[in-house]
Amino acid sequence: MMQFVGSLLIVIAAASALPSDPVIRKLDDGLRYQYAEGRDGTPQLVDLWLKSSDLAKSARYNPDTDNVYHLFTRLNPQRSQIIPMGDDALLGRSNFDPSKRIIILVHGWLDNVVSDLNTVLVPAFLEAVDANVFVVDWYAGGGLTNYATVLSNMPLSGAGIARFITWLNRASGAGLSRYHLVGHGVGGHLVGVVGRNLGGRVPYITSLDPALAGFITNDDKFDADDGVYTEVIHTNAGLLGYIAPLGKTDFYPNGGIDMPGCMSQMCDHHRSFHFMAESVRRGGFRGARCSTFITAMAGNCFLPGNLNMGGIDPKTGQVGIYHLTTRPFPPFSRS
Repeated sequence: MMQFVGSLLIVIAAASALPSDPVIRKLDDGLRYQYAEGRDGTPQLVDLWLKSSDLAKSARYNPDTDNVYHLFTRLNPQRSQIIPMGDDALLGRSNFDPSKRIIILVHGWLDNVVSDLNTVLVPAFLEAVDANVFVVDWYAGGGLTNYATVLSNMPLSGAGIARFITWLNRASGAGLSRYHLVGHGVGGHLVGVVGRNLGGRVPYITSLDPALAGFITNDDKFDADDGVYTEVIHTNAGLLGYIAPLGKTDFYPNGGIDMPGCMSQMCDHHRSFHFMAESVRRGGFRGARCSTFITAMAGNCFLPGNLNMGGIDPKTGQVGIYHLTTRPFPPFSRS
């Protein structure tokens, strides 16, 4: 009996020594805590170790019911029409026109439908082209202060957005050939997941300063083959944004880190979508081709061939790394 009690006490002691919230996965090699974009304009220190409690929170997120899709067109440029996935009748009564271009905007961590990304790009796209512009509000999955949980929710959201697009095409007769996906920060990786779930057949995907924290060794980070033509614009590379090339073409304006006219990392990070907005409205932003991203960041680029950054149409077939300089204030383009 005493032997049994002793064994039981050993088991209890061993159990009590186990961590109450065990780490399941390290989202990045290296430092556990890194900086990511914060809503208040100040970079926030985030935990990149995924714990059991983080996974439990992620399990409560269902993109098919929690994501909200806001449609803007030239008929309703300021007040959106919400299109729930699966509601064919409501879609038919909306301003959605399957014969027109379809642009999908995806925000980053802690943002929502009224994020700066959307308030800048929705009017820019509608001014440039008569299109359907969907703003994806995945705040239910991406608005949590726990960054590790958001990174777990990100691929779920990407798969959910792909299902929304598949339903939209089936219900309306639209095709993937009309789509342009644009994402910023964590959303810059998320649009790649969307394209991957659609077989890499989306003709144009733009990743705007995709997030660095949690993505160095993350299989869900943006990939060049996520779409037919994929482009990345780096404006805070190595700090809030990813440093290495990820797309078929990668642009490093002003070296990709410190943007003229900016006094903070958040300003640098956000310049990516301001550059994109101007590019769809006015064009410009002529880049010089570089041999590596290191030479692009240093501005030592002398390879033959130039390419414009951003723009309304995909530059299908183009590849490479490019450098350009901008002005500190709008208009930003020097070309």
